[in-house]
Amino acid sequence: MNVKDAQHDYADLYREAFAKYLAHALWFMRRLDKPTCADALTVARALRVEGDLPARRLAELIEQACHAAD
Repeated sequence: MNVKDAQHDYADLYREAFAKYLAHALWFMRRLDKPTCADALTVARALRVEGDLPARRLAELIEQACHAAD
């Protein structure tokens, strides 16, 4: 996976997180149109703290995509 794919992946996962968990785990966050890796990691942390088991799995995928983009 190259850096461009990894950036695309974490942005897509970020959008998926908001689509699935806005009301449950991300209600206190503002969705950004062009999230950075740091923004995605912030969402991943919120998913781990506020979310259920599937949200935590999505958080792990976001973290992996961000680390691949580094």
